[in-house]
Amino acid sequence: MTAPYLGNPKRTIEVLQKYEFVFQKKFGQNFLIDTHVLDKIINAAEITKEDFVLEIGPGIGTMTQYLACAAREVYAVEIDKALIPILEDTLQDYDNVTVLNEDILKVDIRKLAEEHNQGKPIKVVANLPYYITTPIIMGLFEEHVPIESITVMVQKEVADRMQVGPGTKDYGALSLAVQYYAEPYIVANVPPNCFMPRPKVGSAVIRLTRHKEASVKTVDEKLMFRLIRASFNQRRKTLVNSLKNSPELSFSKEEIQAAIAACGFSEGVRGEALTLADFAALTNELKK
Repeated sequence: MTAPYLGNPKRTIEVLQKYEFVFQKKFGQNFLIDTHVLDKIINAAEITKEDFVLEIGPGIGTMTQYLACAAREVYAVEIDKALIPILEDTLQDYDNVTVLNEDILKVDIRKLAEEHNQGKPIKVVANLPYYITTPIIMGLFEEHVPIESITVMVQKEVADRMQVGPGTKDYGALSLAVQYYAEPYIVANVPPNCFMPRPKVGSAVIRLTRHKEASVKTVDEKLMFRLIRASFNQRRKTLVNSLKNSPELSFSKEEIQAAIAACGFSEGVRGEALTLADFAALTNELKK
């Protein structure tokens, strides 16, 4: 198999000029041009020759070449049809890669895992556009598709939010949602000069290793996440008022106060002080 040859500014510019490619702002396109970062992503994802890998947003195929050399099979989903002829060119020497021109949010990933990996958990690797990071990651988790790990490049601020705990300014609904499903670990911080074009903000590679079982037990997962969202929609308000004012919830103020008291929290507690286990306990009280 051909060794990866993309991943530096010179070769990337050559490919873009050959196809007269125009960056689409609506797709949040920033292509990696640093081989050290690419190596870090592949190592962090722990790709082996046994693995079926789903890549989201392959761009011109830079990381895809690295994945193809490390994995048994790679399925690359690219939404921008202008990139498909480029990918056909840059990936022509890699016979274990399939490119699909589709929106990842519309792809049946469970079916992919069944057809290409005997239904066993797959590994997801991506350099995600910042505007759609959260919907993609939460979609992968909430649909309970068989995933072993997600190793992604995201905006640094988003990576920080995924791994922090209660009482910090970055702690919020995303932190709790990610930590419910997975163990987050920031692999590397990546400066803007590692991309073409340069983004305005720093990035980070984060690995989310799926828990084999949910990290807390709750009788109603959907209700727990409604409580979490309501708690952080109005951060300055007390938990009682945040939950009482939420259009997603139908509990009376008295029911909420009673559940909070039963959990041993103070009446003036705010959502940002609660751990994931606290939200699970509150959910279970409100369901009684």
